[in-house]
Amino acid sequence: MKVAVIIPAAGLGTRMSPAPSAKSKIPSKQFTELGGTPILIHTLRKFAASPRVTEILVALRKDEIPGFRERLQSEGPHEKRVELVEGGEHRQQSVANALAAVSAENDDIVLVHDAVRPFVTPEIIEEVIRGAEKFGAAIAGLPAVDTIKKVERTADGALITATIPREHVVMAQTPQGFRYQVLKKAFDEALADGFIGTDEASLVERSGHEVAVVMGSPRNIKITAPADMELAEFYLRGQGRTMAGKDEKAS
Repeated sequence: MKVAVIIPAAGLGTRMSPAPSAKSKIPSKQFTELGGTPILIHTLRKFAASPRVTEILVALRKDEIPGFRERLQSEGPHEKRVELVEGGEHRQQSVANALAAVSAENDDIVLVHDAVRPFVTPEIIEEVIRGAEKFGAAIAGLPAVDTIKKVERTADGALITATIPREHVVMAQTPQGFRYQVLKKAFDEALADGFIGTDEASLVERSGHEVAVVMGSPRNIKITAPADMELAEFYLRGQGRTMAGKDEKAS
C-alpha cells in the first residue's frame, strides 16, 4: 500500500508580512526561515523521514517552483523525491492539482498537510495513516479547551446564539488522511457543484463519508502570524536538544 503526501503551498500568507510588492520574490509564509531554513523544508523533512510515506508532492505558485527546486537540491530532504506541481488560486485547487499527479490505487492513502505545520510528529503521521486505513478518512485534532460560542454577526458586532458543549468540538489539525478513492470522489463532487470547502475533511463529510479523529498535539502549531514565530523558534530549539540527546545515547 502506498502513502502519498500532498502539501499545498501556493498561498501568499499575507498575515505573516505586508502585502507583496511587484519586486517581492518570496512573500509566502512557508518560505519564512525558521532557524535558517524555510518552514516548508522543515515540514517536508518530517514526512520524508517516515518509512510509511512513498510519495511527496508540493503545490507551489508557478514562479516559485524553480527557486524552491534549487533549495531542495541543496537543503533536502534527500531521503525521498519531492515532486513540485503548480498550485491554484486557492487551497482546494492546489490539492486537486497535486491529487491529479498522484500515482495511487483506490485503497492507497493520501495525506494532506499544511505547509506551515513543521512540528508534526512521527506518531501523529502514523496515527492518521492508521485511521485512514481503518475508516477511510481521518484527521488529527485536539479537544477544545475554551468554551465555544455560536454567534450571529450584526452591523454592531456579534451576538451569541448558542453555547456548544466542548465534548462535541475538536480543533482540526493536519495531516488529514484518506483512501484515494474517498478523496477523489469528494473532490470530483465539489468541482461539479462549484463548492469550496474549508479543508479536505469538509469535502469528504459533504460527500457522505464519515471522518475519524485521532489525537493531535498542542505543539503541532500552524505558523500563520509573526507572533507564532517566537513559539516556533522555542519548539525548534527543544527539538534540537532532543535530537542531540538521542545522538549521545546512541554513541
